[in-house]
Amino acid sequence: MNLPQDDLLHYVLRLADTPLILAQRLGAWCGHAPELEIDLALANIALDLLGQARNFYQYAAGLAGPGWDEDRFAFQRDESAFSNLLLAEQPNGGFNDTLVRQFLLDAWHHCLYRQLSLSRDASLAAIAAKALKEVTYHLRFSSGWMIRLGDGTLQSHDRMQQALNGLWRFTAEPFLSDATEQRLVQQGIAPDAAALQAAWHTLTAPVLQAATLPPPTEAAWRHGGKQGQHSEHFGYLLAEMQFLPRSQPGCRW
Repeated sequence: MNLPQDDLLHYVLRLADTPLILAQRLGAWCGHAPELEIDLALANIALDLLGQARNFYQYAAGLAGPGWDEDRFAFQRDESAFSNLLLAEQPNGGFNDTLVRQFLLDAWHHCLYRQLSLSRDASLAAIAAKALKEVTYHLRFSSGWMIRLGDGTLQSHDRMQQALNGLWRFTAEPFLSDATEQRLVQQGIAPDAAALQAAWHTLTAPVLQAATLPPPTEAAWRHGGKQGQHSEHFGYLLAEMQFLPRSQPGCRW
């Protein structure tokens, strides 16, 4: 299943894959969250992310040409064709793990969409401007829970710190770019990934401080998701997400 070798197409798919995979992870909490309010909030955030993914996939389908649509991108590609961030595909674990993962990605999405809304590509700018309103709420939600639990009981603090320590190694990847992205940066279409890092630290540092959660001293080092090199968890996620469309091709609700 080959796609045209087009920088913009592959960049749009990177933008789509991360919210899709994160939505799939959050959707697993539906009916299982610690409180009804949290259950509803996580489900709503998952729906927002799914909507963002659909907008990017629909744009990608127009770039890819006849035969492509959002469903084919989501349900008919193999593991190596996905280009989501490794952080998004990490298991839900406990609520602490899900919450820390969400907070780190919400802050990145906020920085990304704020800059992407200024893109010379009108379609990307419009999608990002709409998504920015949603991720602003997501970030407020996850930041509040980071502080509430990090600065909560000794047990909740320890669990949050443990989650932060475990996920920190994935926090460099969002700010790494390759030749594909750099060519789009030079055209004013994509923001420079590295330039987003300072803004990300500006958003995350005060929250971590208020939550009494010091960032790990270990440098973040895991990357490769944007190039299709995924962690061991990803195949299981795709198997669950793609089982029905692959076993019943063309099925409709």
